[in-house]
Amino acid sequence: MKAKNFSNQAPTKRTKLIDKLPLDTPFVAQVFPIYACNFKCNYCVFQIDKSKRGFISDKVSMSLDLHNKFIDDLTMFPNKSKVLRYVGIGEPLLHKNIVDMIEYANSKNIANRIEILTNASLLTPKMSDSLISAGLDRLVISVQGISKKKYKEICGKDINFENFVDNLKYFYNNKKDAESYIKIVDTALDNKKDEKRFYEIFGDICDSIAIEHTVPIHKGIDYKDIIKDSSVTQFGLPISEVQICPQPFFTIQINPDGNIVPCYSFEYPKIMGNCNNQSLYDIWNGKEFKNFRINILNGNLCKICEDCSIIKHRMFPEDDLSKDIIKLKKIYGGYYYCK
Repeated sequence: MKAKNFSNQAPTKRTKLIDKLPLDTPFVAQVFPIYACNFKCNYCVFQIDKSKRGFISDKVSMSLDLHNKFIDDLTMFPNKSKVLRYVGIGEPLLHKNIVDMIEYANSKNIANRIEILTNASLLTPKMSDSLISAGLDRLVISVQGISKKKYKEICGKDINFENFVDNLKYFYNNKKDAESYIKIVDTALDNKKDEKRFYEIFGDICDSIAIEHTVPIHKGIDYKDIIKDSSVTQFGLPISEVQICPQPFFTIQINPDGNIVPCYSFEYPKIMGNCNNQSLYDIWNGKEFKNFRINILNGNLCKICEDCSIIKHRMFPEDDLSKDIIKLKKIYGGYYYCK
């Protein structure tokens, strides 16, 4: 197998977060381009009726003008972000302007790496050529099975599995300096034989590969018969309780409607501002974001934060801030409660 196996470890090298705080530039800037998906995977929020998901976005699709303003705003920061990531709640390749978005972001040189997280069912050779030419640095592909039958079982979608694999192979063979990372959740594999077959099919057509773990991060889904190992995170690391959520200290995300949120939660604990009429730089350094971080440090959590299970199941040791609360309070002025 050519690919490097990242099963049960972080798929990329991470910096110890406390050593870099406070950040003058967010490490991760996420673009949530479209609130739609062509799959309904049995462990995903798209299994839940839209009316029961809670507030996510007032718009389905982000306008190209709004996207470009977000990218322009990122040029105001003193440094480049480590990652500009196209992800959110949906399938990024459904957005009609996804290639234009990548090309514009690349032209502004605002991140060390531009990446897309995708199910890749819409990845054709033409799309691959366009994304590569536009300047995509990394394609992260979530595979939902090792056969047409398993895809139908997991996500309710009939696919031409052989054609799907050929399209991933095309991207890998023509990617130039870009990287591809192929992953699958353990619940899409029935046994060790399936695990071996996964590596046989995909191990020579990507740069890195992993079997990740299905974790219970969506309310409204019964995971009882889905999850295989409840003792580990998505990345196979031991589960531990999280005292301080690290995401608002290094992440910023724009939603299709322009709302800026501080984390990957599917129910937003707070909207920090809106990029349509505010500067992203001002939002990152503004009162709403500062107060939100301080309240986290002081343990003044909103109901959504209290109930959130996402960071618990996606935590990395390098992001653990639990031993540095006093230091962080001095940094962020967190000895009081901001209203």
